[in-house]
Amino acid sequence: MSRASWRALSTAADAATATGGARLSGSRWERLKNGKAGVWCRSLLSDYKEACREMVVGARERPLKASLYAAVLGGGWFCFHSKPGQSEFKSAVAESSNQLGLLSPWIRSAASDAHVQNLVKLQSQGRLRCLSLGLLAVVYSVDYDPDASLYEAQCSSLSVPWRELPHRVLDVGFCWRWWVLESKMKDYDVNEEEFRHLPADMQGTSPPGLQEVQRNESLHRQSWLPLPVGDLDK
Repeated sequence: MSRASWRALSTAADAATATGGARLSGSRWERLKNGKAGVWCRSLLSDYKEACREMVVGARERPLKASLYAAVLGGGWFCFHSKPGQSEFKSAVAESSNQLGLLSPWIRSAASDAHVQNLVKLQSQGRLRCLSLGLLAVVYSVDYDPDASLYEAQCSSLSVPWRELPHRVLDVGFCWRWWVLESKMKDYDVNEEEFRHLPADMQGTSPPGLQEVQRNESLHRQSWLPLPVGDLDK
């Protein structure tokens, strides 16, 4: 057999193999497309396409309602991702404890100090729990550390019932903030016991007005003027 004849036969065999593979591949694709899985995928894509079309049409017909829904969904997404966790609460407690530790016991607020010291005590005992509620988080206390080798700590029947949870809540986390802790730390450098014996009208102070501020500045400037010296003969 000549070399030309061998090349012709090889080319014909390669073409037949390619045609057979294409037919086999096409038949497999047709079987997959017409099978149960293919029909289910096509129907699912059709439903999603129709739902998206109706959503666009509804947004064009009722833009105010669509804007309201978008604002609610965006707000929910923001609240979910800005919700603090247990690690953030521990950091906030440590920072508040350090702020109070820089002050003298005679200056710091007794209410702020008692609240933070209670949180530090519960945290050191392993009795603080953080529960995620989707849009916010709550921190509550339990009776025992779950790692303790006590029967009361390991028995699930003696765990904290759900009806007692509202009475054990210590803080609420929302939008990167722990609201109860921040409210307790307000005016943490003011000792209320120092002003308890003062009259009611003197216990609270109000910011000065514009005229009072101008008057105080005028008196301050006059205090730096030299005193007038009278006539020595008189």
